[in-house]
Amino acid sequence: MKFPFAKQSTINYFRSAKAHGLPFLERLHGYIYGRWAYHYIGLAGDKAPWWRYLWAPLIFIINRMTPFLPDKGSKVGDPSQKKPTWSDTYHGKAMPLAEATKLVKLNRPVNTQVSEHVLPYTRAREIVLRNPEKIVLLDCPCRAGMKNPCLPLDVCILIGDPFGSFMLEHHPDKTREISVDEAVSILKAENARGHVSHAFFKDVMLGRFYAICNCCSCCCGAMKAQEMGIQMLCSSGYLAEVDTEKCVSCGICGKRCQFLAISFDDGKAVIDEEICMGCGLCIESCAKDALSLRLAPEKGEPLLVDAL
Repeated sequence: MKFPFAKQSTINYFRSAKAHGLPFLERLHGYIYGRWAYHYIGLAGDKAPWWRYLWAPLIFIINRMTPFLPDKGSKVGDPSQKKPTWSDTYHGKAMPLAEATKLVKLNRPVNTQVSEHVLPYTRAREIVLRNPEKIVLLDCPCRAGMKNPCLPLDVCILIGDPFGSFMLEHHPDKTREISVDEAVSILKAENARGHVSHAFFKDVMLGRFYAICNCCSCCCGAMKAQEMGIQMLCSSGYLAEVDTEKCVSCGICGKRCQFLAISFDDGKAVIDEEICMGCGLCIESCAKDALSLRLAPEKGEPLLVDAL
């Protein structure tokens, strides 16, 4: 089947989506998500002009319809099929800097599905990298949708095809191809600014990992949703803990925590384990080495890149 007026990246996306088994509605959803990302995702911001809110009913409809399609390989009406929720279709996994860095350094194809202990969702749990050396830097749609965004804007890292080429071709003014070294430098710079690295997965992005975003609670739509009780993010699988003998209550870690999980009591930092996501930002900000990460099986398992 030929599409004489379609961009090659669009053709590649639809072919890949069909081969993956996505129903037509999900294929269309994926195209809309990528083609008009700044309208779609930017609606969570505060500077959208009135006409962009015309998108809201469409986005609501396609998000409400596509999540309730059964997973590939399951049967409609199967009582054992776990019913997906809104957040099953799009979610992020917090990652300490070291693991996020490893993820962008992958230099060979990877094809695996991680367990629900790592990503506690019914959909989009695959890490399938084709052409992993294709790394594309994207202006963050969340930050672009804000009147006074955190800067810089170009902090979202797309890895692999067909997504990298799709966004390059459709958003040439907001994307550029970068090297592995530049991607690592961006991760480190964003970490130094106090922003959290998340590996993002989406059902209509072929049910797989497709980007690392560097998120702040003031701009990120997923973090805002998390604050409202919509579970779009999951823990790294670690928890921060405090060595009270070393803590001097300087307050820096509390100011840097994007999840507001650190308070102070009796002159010592206290971690709220219910909301701590184990991102590790606080550890790197502590000059006294009073903070560390520990494995927290009750919060899920880490996404360990070496294990892939």
